[in-house]
Amino acid sequence: METKMEDFSWIGSRRHFVDQPDVQQVGNVIVGRFGGNSFAGQYKNEDACMVWTNKKEDWEFVAVLDAHNTAESAELVVKEFEENKEKFTNQLAAPVNAAFFRNLEEKVLNVFQNEAFRAACRQIQGETACMVVARKGKYVWWLSIGDCVLYLFHRELAEMGQFQLNQRHFYEWVGKVNTFDRLAPCYSSGTKELREGNNRLFVTTDGLLECPGEPYSDPRNLLAEFADVPLYEGVWNLLKTIQGKGVKDSTAIVSWNVDVAESAAYASNQQGEGKERNAKERS
Repeated sequence: METKMEDFSWIGSRRHFVDQPDVQQVGNVIVGRFGGNSFAGQYKNEDACMVWTNKKEDWEFVAVLDAHNTAESAELVVKEFEENKEKFTNQLAAPVNAAFFRNLEEKVLNVFQNEAFRAACRQIQGETACMVVARKGKYVWWLSIGDCVLYLFHRELAEMGQFQLNQRHFYEWVGKVNTFDRLAPCYSSGTKELREGNNRLFVTTDGLLECPGEPYSDPRNLLAEFADVPLYEGVWNLLKTIQGKGVKDSTAIVSWNVDVAESAAYASNQQGEGKERNAKERS
């Protein structure tokens, strides 16, 4: 049966989820939201997220935003992506090749660098960090402006101590103060091959990481929350934990699993070892 694209967008100013953890499923993607605790002084939510998925064409396209000084910047970014949806979905429908993610990145940058968009940014109040993530086949690509975080959880990478795909960068935004109005725009991007077996992609704003006591500053603690529970339940547990610890800042989470059947790259002297281990796990 053919599966059509599923999509979802949310702006915290429209529904704030203060004192109210919420977890939803969009296709194969889990979305978690918590606006923070009112007893800690929270009364608004300036996070946002957007999710597009297409099971038939085997891709997801996600944006997670963390705005401040109003949610106007996050709303403007989501609106701009939605108005250009056809350009992105046409690219995501194409087969992966050497130019696939380069072309996708060019389209994302065109959104941010468009003069009409930049002019609109100058008229709003506040600015936003922004993480854009696309997964197609056994590859994930991201573009990060600011301090949202993308994790990739996989057994082989965890054994090497690798969890986080991007580094948080402070003093980068889109909005009233706009990196794309600077002499040289500042952002980071990258592409990663997913490993054979289960890969969990996990994007979050900083409320989760800067909760009192920092229960999830170590990504191993994040990974542990998903041991032996469905992804939906794991995200719910994260939100309930930070609620119980009195977090003020809002949190938005987008996470999904990708099962890869193909073998990934190994060093030339490790290939037999890797294939043997993966075969044992499948048996």
